[in-house]
Amino acid sequence: MKKILASGLTLLLLTACGSEQAGTSQADKKSDQTEVKNEDQKPEESAKTEEKETDKEEKVEPSEEVIQTQDYKINENNWSIEPIGEANPKVVLLTIDDAPDQHALQMANDLKALNAPAIFFVNGHFLDTPEEKETLKKIYDMGFMIGNHTYSHSSLKDLSPEDQKEEILSVSDVVESITGERPKFFRAPFGQNTDFSRQLAKEEKMSLMNWTYGYDWEKQYQSKAAIADIMINSPYLNNGANLLMHDRTWTSEALRDIVKGLRAKGYETLDPNRIKTIE
Repeated sequence: MKKILASGLTLLLLTACGSEQAGTSQADKKSDQTEVKNEDQKPEESAKTEEKETDKEEKVEPSEEVIQTQDYKINENNWSIEPIGEANPKVVLLTIDDAPDQHALQMANDLKALNAPAIFFVNGHFLDTPEEKETLKKIYDMGFMIGNHTYSHSSLKDLSPEDQKEEILSVSDVVESITGERPKFFRAPFGQNTDFSRQLAKEEKMSLMNWTYGYDWEKQYQSKAAIADIMINSPYLNNGANLLMHDRTWTSEALRDIVKGLRAKGYETLDPNRIKTIE
């Protein structure tokens, strides 16, 4: 009887151990099969699986469109830039006229490196060739605003209304053909607007813009050191100053120093997109 009980107990233990080993073996086989499937899976299928798992874990919300706040306006009494509300009053606006001649692209690169916005006021006679148009496109693509400075830089007071219209509209048309956007600002050559140019600019939804000060056409300032010094230390430098510069060798050479010098005095270089324009 004892032998029978002992044999039964032994048989029961062996059966239990066998079942545990069998269970472990099945789990191991299942794991092995999973690994084999993953190894045999094609890279494309594996990538799709990972993408699906990522999509389940994170749902990326569509980014909201950034709307530029227009919290500055042009004071047409002195052509300075004034804050609206609580915007920082200690700003200056950088503008480059007679572009894109020989140095505009380099000036744009230097300004971009300093994260300094500006308006490039263009003349149509600098946009006659494919190369010149490509230069303007590069400047625009860097984020700079393009303004209208007429086709030939003639004094509008000496032109008929028909000729003034051609001088102005031809530039807006070619700028739009290059950038997809018409100019929002108009600067008359020599700052000389006429009743006709004012009305036409208004119809074209372009805001008039002259300047507070500029010096780089005067002989005594036609060097890097001289133009940098006067632009930074001009007695006309004040809050909202509208700074006129040109596509010139000496101005291009001094541009980085000018921006750094203005910032050292606490002035912010204003993004012209923040200036309220005609709607």
